[in-house]
Order: sequence, then structure tokens, then C-alpha cells
Amino acid sequence: MSVGVGSHAVQLPEFPWDSLDESGELARQHPDGIVDLSVGTPVDPVPLSVRRALADAADSPGYPTVHGTEELRRSYSEWLERSHGVTDLDPRNVLPTIGSKELVASLPTQLGLGAGDLVAIPELAYPTYEVGVRMCGADLVRSDDLREVGAGRVQLLWLNSPSNPTGRVLSAEKLAKIVAWARARGTVVVSDECYLDLGWEERPVSVLDPEVCRGDHTGLLAVHSMSKRSNMAGYRIGFISGDPALIGSLLALRRHLGAIVPTPVQAAAVAALNDDGHVMIQRSRYGERRQKLTDALSGNGFEIGADGSSVAGLYLWATRGEDAMDTVEWFAERGILVAPGTFYGPSGSRHVRVALTATDERVDSAVARLR
Repeated sequence: MSVGVGSHAVQLPEFPWDSLDESGELARQHPDGIVDLSVGTPVDPVPLSVRRALADAADSPGYPTVHGTEELRRSYSEWLERSHGVTDLDPRNVLPTIGSKELVASLPTQLGLGAGDLVAIPELAYPTYEVGVRMCGADLVRSDDLREVGAGRVQLLWLNSPSNPTGRVLSAEKLAKIVAWARARGTVVVSDECYLDLGWEERPVSVLDPEVCRGDHTGLLAVHSMSKRSNMAGYRIGFISGDPALIGSLLALRRHLGAIVPTPVQAAAVAALNDDGHVMIQRSRYGERRQKLTDALSGNGFEIGADGSSVAGLYLWATRGEDAMDTVEWFAERGILVAPGTFYGPSGSRHVRVALTATDERVDSAVARLR
């Protein structure tokens, strides 16, 4: 699909979820209605404290700053230290973003990459990484093996831990090796950590953790989201932080672009970042749904958790050794919609991604059908 006009039109893949229209229609024919486990959109209430903060800041007639309020950046830095051991992040090196997807899609362009540059993404990856590379005209390599990603030539290396879709986690030791490899080659590492608060069998680690980078954030950027931990997908706020020079460059550019998070949303994010209680409540909800779906899928011959998958995040990475679309059809016949692994890369051709983001009632309905 070509987007734009003239010689700079961008060739983009078809939007993946459009290919599920027929399966979705089949699933909707179930007498008890569809159970949509194909997307990771939150369905549970936004915490009351967040909604109150949003309302209290509603009388905000002036323009907010692109850099965000000092209170917001400080709350974010304190959250990373309190919850994830990142002790050396100066709030000046934090930048709020309009959700995380717009950042992922535009970051290669914002960093000045283009034709002749090379960007590496995970072998199985959130589709927007590829979109961002195509948007800037750079070359793409899809691999988890650093020996295959063009030693000495890669300008940007995307990491995703916990992974969407697989739920795998990169250990501190593995991350440290990747950082050392990248620094020896002048490669910028961007770590998408949107599921950092949702570790199950393993504890996710930030690339900014001193155990990984020894307190030196040079060449490192971390991306975080409020959508998953606080049910704030509708608020569109995320963060990027790390290397002072890179954050400064992004800030200067985004001021020209007017890429600004609204003042009431910034206030709501402060309330969410300062409150750990609602995160634990939401984790408990997801944990219960995860166990129910794991048991139901295992009872139907699905393998979950092979090769370190499904240990964190909001998805189960499941297979019965058959073609992914055959599995999608099998679920649809039972009124359940899941995403084929091919959405995330060729090596996902025999897996499906099953989201935990459905209400308790819908998850219970899915479990009953799978029995």
C-alpha cells in the first residue's frame, strides 16, 4: 500500500487487523457473542484518582510545554527508581509523548535516519517498528542474533522486553551484552518497555537499570506507556527517556512539530505514576485471566511458554504446530478472535497471540467454550 504523493510516497504493509474481518464476522455469529482476544486494548476502569486529576486540571487554557511539567518528569523518574531500580535518571532527560505508538512509528525519522541507514528490529515484533523504518526510507533487518544484524552498520537497534507478542524477557545480563555490543559500534539502542510492570514468571529489567548500563545512559533510550499499567490507552500518553543528548535533540525537534501532551493528561499521568496500588490491583486482574486462559488452552493441546515465552506481558503465545490462520479459524468457530503470529513476523507462522485484555465475563465465556 502506497501512502503519500510524489517521489516520496511510502510503501506500507496492509493494516494487519483488516485481514481478520472474515474471522471476526464468523466469531460474532456465536450465540453468546464474540470474545475478542486479538488486540491489547484495556477494558477495565481508569483509576478514580486519575480521572479526578484529569478533571481538576481541565481549566487549562494555555499551551502546555513539549517537555512536560517538572512534576510529571519527576514523578516518572521516581516511579522508575521505586519500581524498577533505575537510580540515575535526571528528570530533565525525560520527554512525554502522545502515546507510544506515534513515537515508535516516527522515531527513526526524528533521529534523522534515512536512505542508506540500517535499523534492526526483533525477529518477532510489533508491526509499527517496521512501519517506522519504512517511513524514513532506511533499510530493515529482522533478527534477534547480533551476529546477523550488520556489524558496524546498524544505526538503530530496537529491543522489546517484555516482548509483544511472545512475552519473552531479556535478562540484565543479556541486556548488558547488547549495550556493550552497540556502544562498540556507535549504535543507538531503543528499548520498548511498555509492559515493564507486567512480569509473571520473570522480572523485566529496564535498559536504564544500573545493572545493565552502569548508570551511563549514553546511546540508550527507553520507551514506556501508561496504557497497560493504568488503563490509560484513551489518554494517549507515554514517555521516552535516557541519553541527554538524544532527548535534547528530540525535544528541540518536537517543539517545532508541536508534539504536545495536553495539560490535563499530564496531570492525570502524575496521579497514576504516584500510585502503585492501582497497578497491583490491575496486575491481579490480569493474573487471574491469564491463569484461566492458560489452563483452557493447555487442555486443548496448545503449547504455551516454550523457549521462555509468555513469562511477562499481556499475551499468551500459543501453538499446536499448525498454520496460524488455521488456528485463528478454529477459535473463530468458537466465537473467539485471536491474532495470528504472522502479524509479527514470518517466524510466527505457527503461533497465535491471545490477549488477556477482555472482561472477566468475556474471559469466563471463552473458557467455557474451550471446555
